[in-house]
Amino acid sequence: MIKIAFLQLLPSECVEENMEKGIHYCKEARKLGADISLFPEMWSCGYHIPHDLEKLNELAIPADGEFVARYAELAKELDMAIGITFLERCKPKPRNTICLYDRHGKSVYKYSKVHICNFGEADDESVLCAGDEFIVAELDTAKGKLKVGSMICYDREFPESARIPMLKGAGLVLVPNACPMEINRLSQLRGRAYENMFAIATCNYPAPYPDCNGHSTLFDGVVYLPGLSGSRDTCILETDASEGLFLAELDIDMLREFQKREHQNLENRRPELYGALAKR
Repeated sequence: MIKIAFLQLLPSECVEENMEKGIHYCKEARKLGADISLFPEMWSCGYHIPHDLEKLNELAIPADGEFVARYAELAKELDMAIGITFLERCKPKPRNTICLYDRHGKSVYKYSKVHICNFGEADDESVLCAGDEFIVAELDTAKGKLKVGSMICYDREFPESARIPMLKGAGLVLVPNACPMEINRLSQLRGRAYENMFAIATCNYPAPYPDCNGHSTLFDGVVYLPGLSGSRDTCILETDASEGLFLAELDIDMLREFQKREHQNLENRRPELYGALAKR
């Protein structure tokens, strides 16, 4: 079993305060036996996106700067993987990024949100650069190794964001989030886990943070078990709207066995017929 800590926390407007609060909750998560701690989307600034470019660039932080480096050090100190999220300083524009560090403090991957929210709204992500790759990498935990990838919030609206990590062998997808998680978005996550036979861990901001309502979730994707008539509920955790640290266990041995049994889902694909997916 791998224990995942969902840090469903209220941010401040200060990067330094968010760093210290995040450090505190990571330490608390480790005391509870967490193997991975996951933050909501853009924790460094609390998903605040100024459309004044000077203010935006002031708020952005480098991937090799103090904020991120401190969490890399903390991961090693605590012997726990940490998925830290931040507004990344980049050229020509900042990015919405997660860095995953393993329990040795080593970088597993850096992923930037591929599908940015460009809706013509005053506070959307049109001032950011989009990522250009779906990354899957092997995470070393005390409970064994597991291939892990990420989506960030709006990414989950696109089936391809989950399918590509599945094709790359992902067993777990970490999803930092910042939006209201209602029945349709929750059903969407359940569906992504089901159709791709992997686990999805989503960490959201709590209420009363604007336009957020908690309901962080873990869906393990294991739909059928030998000897079990019918399907099983793949929802391992759904939190309430409150602020807090929430812990869930992911049975990675059960997940691996399920993926082996259901391998025909890959073998029966017809990729030669899917060309229209890459066309507008």
